[in-house]
Amino acid sequence: MKVLVTGANGMLGQDLCPVFEDNGLYVIPMGREDLDVTDYKGAKAVIERIKPQIIVHLAAYTNVDKAEDEPEKAFKINETGALNIAKISKELGAIMVYVSTDYVFDGTKNSSYTPDDTLNPINKYGLSKLRGEEAVKNNTDKYYIVRTSWLYGLSGKNFVETMINLSTKQNEIKVVDDQAGCPTYTVDLSMGILRTIGKPFGIYHIANEGETTWYDFAKEIFRLKNIQTELIPCTTEEFPRKAKRPKYSVLQNSIEMRPWREALFDYIKYKESLGL
Repeated sequence: MKVLVTGANGMLGQDLCPVFEDNGLYVIPMGREDLDVTDYKGAKAVIERIKPQIIVHLAAYTNVDKAEDEPEKAFKINETGALNIAKISKELGAIMVYVSTDYVFDGTKNSSYTPDDTLNPINKYGLSKLRGEEAVKNNTDKYYIVRTSWLYGLSGKNFVETMINLSTKQNEIKVVDDQAGCPTYTVDLSMGILRTIGKPFGIYHIANEGETTWYDFAKEIFRLKNIQTELIPCTTEEFPRKAKRPKYSVLQNSIEMRPWREALFDYIKYKESLGL
């Protein structure tokens, strides 16, 4: 089966493509220079030539804080891009996978979010991803919308590497302890997406199992890496960001996923085995 992946050069794309290939799929990775998802005619010409059976749409604007300053760009990529890929998918009869975010929720719930829960993003990034979801639902029938959260992977910047790097420069690090979510390893997410294809079309939540705060996530990273730098818990108000974050955005999994601590252990050990 032929799978076209948009945004293949991003953190998730660089882990998803090998996972799909290892499981017998023929993957055509497309970076921004290969496929501009905001250009309908150009994207259609490229995709029609390839004729994929599945399009995994990962191309996205992901800078949460910067989206507050340049919402037009965020919406152009996250909404218009998804709309274009959805239309092209329907025309070709291809299955579309759209990866979305826990930030479509406002974080006021006290229990994990299900796919059917009320959507109410509190920042421009979350709203742009929600508009992308709506574009997919309204323009193609064969789709999987996969919401995930707190991603870290083998390529690119992520919270794990940020904490490790900061520990080499600072004697103490303040980390927010009043936001809860599900840290998710991109390799596990990729396997989860693969396992979801073939199930009924619709919306799925896929994240590593269990919940934690950024502070406790950092504590586990330091424990596994045997880092002695002091971690100090703080509130969101003490660590202000341009974009509001949901206080509680834990996702209730639609499929069985392994615990986040187990995934983090494997990620760190694998990076160490590569000398990174």
